[in-house]
Amino acid sequence: MASTTLDALVAELDVSRETSERLRTHVALLEQWNPRINLVAKTTIPDVWSRHVADSAQLWRLHPAGARLWLDIGSGAGFPGLVIAILAAELEPDLRVALVESDQRKAAFLSTVVRKTGLRAEIRPERIERLPPMAADIVSARALAPLPALLDMLEMHRAPGGIGLFPKGASVHKEIAEAAARWRFDHVIHASLTDPQAAIVEIGAAERV
Repeated sequence: MASTTLDALVAELDVSRETSERLRTHVALLEQWNPRINLVAKTTIPDVWSRHVADSAQLWRLHPAGARLWLDIGSGAGFPGLVIAILAAELEPDLRVALVESDQRKAAFLSTVVRKTGLRAEIRPERIERLPPMAADIVSARALAPLPALLDMLEMHRAPGGIGLFPKGASVHKEIAEAAARWRFDHVIHASLTDPQAAIVEIGAAERV
């Protein structure tokens, strides 16, 4: 494990030893479960702290003050949802975090991490299309779907004034152009702190064309 990467992450976020231990537990369980259910590409495991944990943690700095519910869609291995829940437990304990994952095995992994770390995160093992509107202040999704599809999900599940936070790779501008064919939307592109080819798209007000 790249402990120096963890140390740098903990120092940057100014979090406690308890939070860093929760992150360690998450990663340890990921390494244990991954050979069986392929939570992340096995080639990314050696760089898990920068590739997945820090990449997820950087979304924390973008969430609005006073948010009450963070909804993470297609949570998979818990990136970014579990990382956000771990940070929220210390930094903003009144923020609820809900993770939606339709794959029952992945949902079982998420539930195991929540139990082992003592988090209060809610795991919803169902398809996002069947979920009742959640009125979330933040909706996030990482490596789940193209931006046009994410805007459909955002429309259904965010509260008035809520935002979407969607990490994207080098195709970010192409996806924004494709979404603009169906939507008018306010957006900000934040440079990724972990990958110069990537970005985080923050979506504000949106309406169908």
